Amino acid sequence: MKVLLFCAKGFETMEFSVFVDVMGWAANDYRYPVEVITCGFSKTVVSSFGVPVVVDCTIDTVSADDYDALAIPGGFAEFGFYEEAYHPTLLRLIQAFDACKRPIASVCVGALALGKSGILKNRKATTYHLKGAQRQKELAEFGAEVVNERIVTDDNVITSYCPETAPDVAFALLEKLCGKENMRVVRAAMGFR
Repeated sequence: MKVLLFCAKGFETMEFSVFVDVMGWAANDYRYPVEVITCGFSKTVVSSFGVPVVVDCTIDTVSADDYDALAIPGGFAEFGFYEEAYHPTLLRLIQAFDACKRPIASVCVGALALGKSGILKNRKATTYHLKGAQRQKELAEFGAEVVNERIVTDDNVITSYCPETAPDVAFALLEKLCGKENMRVVRAAMGFR
């Protein structure tokens, strides 16, 4: 199973790395059939705080048909996150994953890209909840039914409300792909309770 891990400019490295680590442990230590393919608008994507990351492929070369799940970490506006998170090409890709009911996992403000794509209209979701809940208000403007909880799952879509939730989002995605018992094995091996 292939997970497309999309990195918009200004993505948060902590929210990105958990998907690589959780799926990596699952594949390497337990031979679960999961693989992470990183993607961006360019081969080198500069994350929040200026960390450059070389990705496996660019968005113009991918199709939702070739992947089993999509993961989108959040990022910072001041590092240009929304310039790419709201790009029509990414929004169409999100819509294609949702149309096939493939799992879509986002961390923190990654949910705003899902909202902007239209897939969260009349669905439960969450996003960054601190600083006056401004980002949750934006998510509501996209038609989402905002729930102020750490992680919200509505059918195939997983959203969360801050960076602290990132490992649990990755485990929730692993559960959707490999089952609850297999997820629990990896979670325990990594020292999470």
